[in-house]
Amino acid sequence: MAEQSQYEELARQFSAFGAVKRDLQRSLPHDCPAGSAAVLMLLGRYGEMRMSRLAELLAVDMSVTSRHVAHVAERGWIDRSPDPADKRSRILSLTEKGVKQIELLSERSTELLAYRLSDWSDDEVGQLIAMMSRLRDSFGDCRYTPRLAQALPDATEETTRTPA
Repeated sequence: MAEQSQYEELARQFSAFGAVKRDLQRSLPHDCPAGSAAVLMLLGRYGEMRMSRLAELLAVDMSVTSRHVAHVAERGWIDRSPDPADKRSRILSLTEKGVKQIELLSERSTELLAYRLSDWSDDEVGQLIAMMSRLRDSFGDCRYTPRLAQALPDATEETTRTPA
């Protein structure tokens, strides 16, 4: 297991990683904000799905998911059709325009990453991919579970303690 100081530095690096995300988001087309891009990319990766599944994958509540879905639907990037198994639900699927939008998003993010990492070797980029994939696997779906709650110190306890 790594030393405490390494985890502290890792936390600082994650905090600074926001700049990388913001740079990637600035490369998005003006009519496709990050939430909309995430909807398209997930539908492109996993195929058609219910809105509840999309909310789960986005790790946001249904109201936020609904806003993102409305935005991409208004632009003709997705279709919302009745779910044959449950007429109250909708199945979301990409349209041809949506597939083209994903291609544009991919092209822009790839160009930005190629530019920013131009002084990295192919091996270094491969190592980064492998380590980020492993990190993502370690976090799973990032849900706060009772098991995780037991493993972590209580944040409220930490903030309500009085100094000795």
